Amino acid sequence: MNAVADSQDPSTLERRIARWRAETPGCARVNHLNNAGAALQPEPVLRAVGDHLRLEGEIGGYEAAERDAQRVDAVYASLAALLGTRPGNVAVTANGTAGFIQALTSFDLARGDAIVTSLSDYTSNQIQYLALAARLGVRVLHAPDLPEGGIDPQAVREILRSTPARFVALSWIPTHSGLIQDVGAVGEVCEELGVPFLVDAVQAAGQLPIDVQSIRCDYLVGTARKFLRGPRGVGFLYASDRALGRGDYPLFVDMRGARWTAPDRFEVAATARRYEDWEFPYALVLGMGAAVDHALREGVAECGARAFELAARLRGKLAAIDGVELLDRGRRQCAIVTAAVAGRSGDEVKRELAAAGINVVATLGEFAQHDLGRRGVESGIRVSPHYYNIVEEVDAAAEAIGRIAGAAA
Repeated sequence: MNAVADSQDPSTLERRIARWRAETPGCARVNHLNNAGAALQPEPVLRAVGDHLRLEGEIGGYEAAERDAQRVDAVYASLAALLGTRPGNVAVTANGTAGFIQALTSFDLARGDAIVTSLSDYTSNQIQYLALAARLGVRVLHAPDLPEGGIDPQAVREILRSTPARFVALSWIPTHSGLIQDVGAVGEVCEELGVPFLVDAVQAAGQLPIDVQSIRCDYLVGTARKFLRGPRGVGFLYASDRALGRGDYPLFVDMRGARWTAPDRFEVAATARRYEDWEFPYALVLGMGAAVDHALREGVAECGARAFELAARLRGKLAAIDGVELLDRGRRQCAIVTAAVAGRSGDEVKRELAAAGINVVATLGEFAQHDLGRRGVESGIRVSPHYYNIVEEVDAAAEAIGRIAGAAA
């Protein structure tokens, strides 16, 4: 824990860990190492969601929304602080993927248009690119990786110089491994060549500090449920001043995002709220706001460093186990650890760990056809600790995986 301990003495860190765990009820019930799926929510998040749901039950949904309007508005300010932007550049979406789709549909794509992405982009994003190719005739160009893994920014530059592209889209951290892609370098290339840049930060939010200005992105999307420790079913979208100034808006703009000003005219909202839907999950939005406030209060960089160190500890232990293959690549690796156990499927390993009270999730080769699939990996497990986890939980997971690998040998 050196990176965390450097900023505070061990006794202070121990007290913080005790507080984090005390305010997280799930810590008393399970060894939760599936934070890349959905983290355990702390009490402030549970209260925010529960209080608004009770209010809806007492006075009605529309009436509760009116009463909590100022609290909802404050969520935009919190998200803006998380992202390094202004509230007017932030929209609430149903989830990260929904926000990503909204951003994609801002571009009027036509047959022959090119979009550039990475070999490690998120599964759903890759499927959407293929759907655009099938329906519209769009060309999907995958920039090659660096030798150690992760998109090669110079290769992106060369592609964009030789092939006009409508946009570049990149998953900062793919869901299937601990790889951290260099979004800053790709953003610099896109700005230099005047190409819009879309960033999927679903796995980055809560692990890494985010500054949309330094990333130079036109759009960035995230979700509440993962490392931000918020509720499921809600996410956010950032739209830059550049994107808003172009007049971008989603293909299916909703009455929350636009006004019907005449029988044959509509006018989109001046802010990023043009990407929002009328049906709005107020309780979940307030829960997301509580999660963001909690992350800002505890320190995203500091908590992320602790999570990274727990993951590094786990990687070191798994690397020493016969029959276990680490799957993570890249110069930098985050708090997502992926590994395959020889002779056992990811689902089998997940079930055995669950029986021992350890939460992980299986990852499949089909989730990453251009990465795991090319390496011949059919399945594995994804283990993702966070700052509220303790060393003993990580070690228990490693020991359990070791027993499973030994039994399969």
